[in-house]
Amino acid sequence: MFITMLVAQAVVISFFERFIPTPFAFAPGAKLGLGNLITIISIFTLPLKDSAKVVSFRLLVSTFLSGTFSTFLYGFAGTLFSFIIMTIIKQLGPKRVSIIGISVMGGIMHNIGQLVVFALIGQSWLVLNYLPILSFSGILSGFFVGLTGNYLLTKIKPLQEFQKLLPDGWGIR
Repeated sequence: MFITMLVAQAVVISFFERFIPTPFAFAPGAKLGLGNLITIISIFTLPLKDSAKVVSFRLLVSTFLSGTFSTFLYGFAGTLFSFIIMTIIKQLGPKRVSIIGISVMGGIMHNIGQLVVFALIGQSWLVLNYLPILSFSGILSGFFVGLTGNYLLTKIKPLQEFQKLLPDGWGIR
């Protein structure tokens, strides 16, 4: 149930994000990546396997609703790179890296994944010259998403404690 709720939230957030003008005038095509807020929440509240389900279903449903095959390829690469690095970095623990730091790395890796696909499709690695600009937007959006995720996780933790009081089969997992 919790997985489905997170997927639905991520899809709705991603859908509405399309109507927000890009805040990065210096990086055409860059987005805030607000759907990654749900990725951060899933990484910190679910087992790895369930978090991967949230991320995968979000990508599939979002692409199905308003994407194309090429947007799926770009999204898949960005999501895969981002998810892998965020789950690896999370293992360092809170004494070595913050939620914001994890989110920033996720934002940067998302952009790298998309550029790699673009370079492979376009058969030119020159597109990687755009990486410094996209990395800067990834840092900014990752910081914003991480800051927001950090705040929301402080609100979710008490909910998880409450869930332990409910009879089996009720509540979030």
